[in-house]
Amino acid sequence: MDTQNKGNAAALLPIGVFLVFYLGLGILFEYVLKIEMGFYNIPIIVIFMLSILVACLQNRKVDLDHKIEIMASGVGDKNIMIMLLIFIEAGIFVGVVGRSSAQSVAYFMLSLIPARFAVVVLFVVACLVSIAMGTSVGTITLITPIGIALAESSGFSIPLTIASVIGGAMFGDNLSFISDTTIAACKGQGCEMKDKFRENFGIALPAAITSIIVILLVSLKSETQAYEIGEYNLIQTIPYMLVLIGGVIGVNVFAVLLIGIVSGSVIMLATGAVSATALLGNMGAGAAGMFETAMVAVLVSAICALVKQNGGFRALLNALYKAFKGYKGGLFGVGVLVMLLDIATANNTVAIVMANPIAKEMSEEYGITPRKTASILDTFSCIAQGVIPYGAQMLVALAAANELGCNVSAPQIMGYLYYPYLLLLSSVVFIAAAKKKAK
Repeated sequence: MDTQNKGNAAALLPIGVFLVFYLGLGILFEYVLKIEMGFYNIPIIVIFMLSILVACLQNRKVDLDHKIEIMASGVGDKNIMIMLLIFIEAGIFVGVVGRSSAQSVAYFMLSLIPARFAVVVLFVVACLVSIAMGTSVGTITLITPIGIALAESSGFSIPLTIASVIGGAMFGDNLSFISDTTIAACKGQGCEMKDKFRENFGIALPAAITSIIVILLVSLKSETQAYEIGEYNLIQTIPYMLVLIGGVIGVNVFAVLLIGIVSGSVIMLATGAVSATALLGNMGAGAAGMFETAMVAVLVSAICALVKQNGGFRALLNALYKAFKGYKGGLFGVGVLVMLLDIATANNTVAIVMANPIAKEMSEEYGITPRKTASILDTFSCIAQGVIPYGAQMLVALAAANELGCNVSAPQIMGYLYYPYLLLLSSVVFIAAAKKKAK
């Protein structure tokens, strides 16, 4: 590191503008104006365009054409293009397999386990569905109504049930091969998804096992009764299993998703779940659903290229180097950085994309492997995203509860979010025990 280069803190202004407007308007919409899903009514792409405008107005020594070239070089990075293609393919896969496949997983597992273990089963189901679908929000949207109906009919605590679904969804979001957070972290750091998965699994598994034990102990205190199981079709779960197995054994992610799309299409058509025209429509809708995520990746890459050129990242890196020294300090620094960005943006994918270039340079300085950096980025972003009361995960869970007439609040649910809290503990232990490998 060039200690003489102090960087230019003023170059971070575009990022500051984004955080102030996004967080400020989010708080205004959500808590002052009481707009449902207030944070997610803010046009994040418009806010990023404002940030780009601010970045372009800085450093008058460089003309606009050259600034556009700088932004284009950031967007044109190979990993950004790969990330965008995977986003689209993952969206098509989720569009093909749809809601019924995820519900089949839930009802099948609930049919096998006695009623008193139902909350633990929901946690595990949320883990599996989120790993397969690659989306925590989608998992929560699908499984929360099932969990609430189960809790009401069997006597379990509704906040505990919802929190267990959120926890399981964040477990899967952190580990899934087609999660946008995994894609962003791996491509941003230049590592294979299977390597990041293995790194992550050692952190997430202890937290998940401990969460299961805690949830079981808490839920067994409730007096329970039998509940009704919905219909399920196990054949529709095959595409999920193929994607999961293919990812774990290291098959190329493009090939894995293509296998999932083809198998899912054949099965959904063969079982009569959808018509051919509806299937094509679902594919298009799934791809379109990734538009905002893809555009955020493009715009953040453009902003970061200018911020880096103007010395903003060097100033931030120097500050991080002062606060976090050495190999373990570097790991903590990356984790703290992405957590703060997630708290500010309420979006773990955005937080990872913004943190990627800083984390990459920091990891190179301290000799941290790309797979470990990607794992820390994804894990710590999921920790923050899983507990903030204004995140999409919490908001869609509350919306589902309200639609079903349940009077439950974010603070009530936060008290039962065992998995994110235990994941933080597991991550701290993991970093404390980490040892730098000799080159």
